[in-house]
Amino acid sequence: MSEQASVLVAEGEELQETVGVSGTGILPSHAVRELVRAKAIQGVEDIALDQVQPASIDLRLGNTAYRMRASFLPGSRATVEDKIRDFGMHAIDISDGAVLEVGCIYIVPLLEYLALPARVWGLANPKSSTGRIDVLTRLITDYAEVFDKVKEGYHGRLYAEIAPRTFSVVVRKGSKLSQLRLRRGSDTMSAAMHHRLQEEFRLVDRDLDKKGPFKGIPLTVDLHGEATEGLLGFRARQHADLLDVGKVGFYDPLDYWEPIFASAHRHLILNPGDFYILASREAVNVPPQYAAEMVAYDTLIGEFRVHYAGFFDPGFGYAESGGAGSRAVLEVRSHEVPFLVEEN
Repeated sequence: MSEQASVLVAEGEELQETVGVSGTGILPSHAVRELVRAKAIQGVEDIALDQVQPASIDLRLGNTAYRMRASFLPGSRATVEDKIRDFGMHAIDISDGAVLEVGCIYIVPLLEYLALPARVWGLANPKSSTGRIDVLTRLITDYAEVFDKVKEGYHGRLYAEIAPRTFSVVVRKGSKLSQLRLRRGSDTMSAAMHHRLQEEFRLVDRDLDKKGPFKGIPLTVDLHGEATEGLLGFRARQHADLLDVGKVGFYDPLDYWEPIFASAHRHLILNPGDFYILASREAVNVPPQYAAEMVAYDTLIGEFRVHYAGFFDPGFGYAESGGAGSRAVLEVRSHEVPFLVEEN
């Protein structure tokens, strides 16, 4: 598990500079709003003010979900509509709410569409509320060869692939399951820059191994639970009731989650196919002028997926804003085989 940081475009830059040929970085909220005003980001319905987050924009589901025979990428010669026509099974009107079932794959055209300037591109991720109920949500564009990436200067529609893994969910037009982070230029920082930021801002509350094999800053799982009376996290219950994504704070968590407590052995064995909510041992600080992401999957450390929702907003847990760092929430699923998680 590793965190990567990227600098934000400076607050004072105008739109012309923000989307021009100079400078690199993630576009913050003021630049995203400028793109909306310039109609580089548009919607079938007007973009709402609350969609724009500190370093991303929330994406809304449209009226219709298409049940698909299989997941797909359209490839360089096809649009998403081409694939829906070839491999769609039936359409579902979700205007007033409909159930998306576990084990099924759906494509939903989003209300937003793009006409991005040159050198501006994007990466999408599920919102944290989506990842934590184990709903695999990926962005697809026309002619895409990878998920969750919007190419530089893209003009066209956006689509969400939705595949509930543990809980069947109720969604409707306007539901916000994913978010788009827009960038200009390069998206990565060097290892040396990460270490300089660690020295200046204390990104995590431990020292870094400068000779480690990871890109970015590795995070580890808390197996002590000292701050939570031994509670390490939760494992999702099988065959639970529906979850309506629009009913925030409505459900009893214990109807859907089984608590996991620390053991004397200080290890945890992940069952194949089970879904876990865990926490990082490290407290994370993201300086206000930076944004960060967590890598979703790293084959170097095991056959499991970590963290659907990989975006950290600027200022997350930032100590100089009054915080002492915040733990990262990890959404974890082991694939194929049991996997041992232990200290170090």
